Amino acid sequence: MQGPHQGQPVMHAGAPLDKARAAMIMIHGRGADARDILSLLPELNCTDVACLAPNAAGNTWYPYSFLAPLERNEPGISSGLQVIDDLLADLAAQGFPPEKILLLGFSQGACLTLEYVARHARRYGGVAGLSGGLIGAEGTPRDYPGNLAGTPVFLGCSDIDFHIPKERVLETAAIMRDLGGEVTDRLYPGMGHTINADEIRVVREMIAQITK
Repeated sequence: MQGPHQGQPVMHAGAPLDKARAAMIMIHGRGADARDILSLLPELNCTDVACLAPNAAGNTWYPYSFLAPLERNEPGISSGLQVIDDLLADLAAQGFPPEKILLLGFSQGACLTLEYVARHARRYGGVAGLSGGLIGAEGTPRDYPGNLAGTPVFLGCSDIDFHIPKERVLETAAIMRDLGGEVTDRLYPGMGHTINADEIRVVREMIAQITK
């Protein structure tokens, strides 16, 4: 498809693709860009990981809350999902199967990442949704096909996040379990809309697993 996010730049960091043992796709949040999400790398052990971070057009993947009806956030959602799909296809062509790829997103980027994984359930190296949940209004059908086949899935969020209701995080965790994911969900008391040290530690562990 040709949507608002097609043709936007993708930043590369970490190990070169021809030397990397695994890859990570990193999806930034609303109002941020690829540089913002890549700023996590000094805290992660990415020596052997090729990291790819796409930019959203206008620094926003979709215009309204992720809790709005899906159609209100189109074509942004579909265009963003296509960006992830194209990156996975490009990585596959360079020798990285899904089980050697970690998908990570923060905030709006976490919502987009989790929605992609649910719609394309298969074995991935890992999925980290930091302050996010599945997209759509309450009652959105969740009859996703596929099976995550034991993919490690981590969901971390504040229990009082003003963007991400904890109920949607827990609902997302339950759906990911139903899809066959090995899910860890953590609600951090009183945390702001941010990423904490425990979440960084979990992601480091996920990276260590795919680079063995």
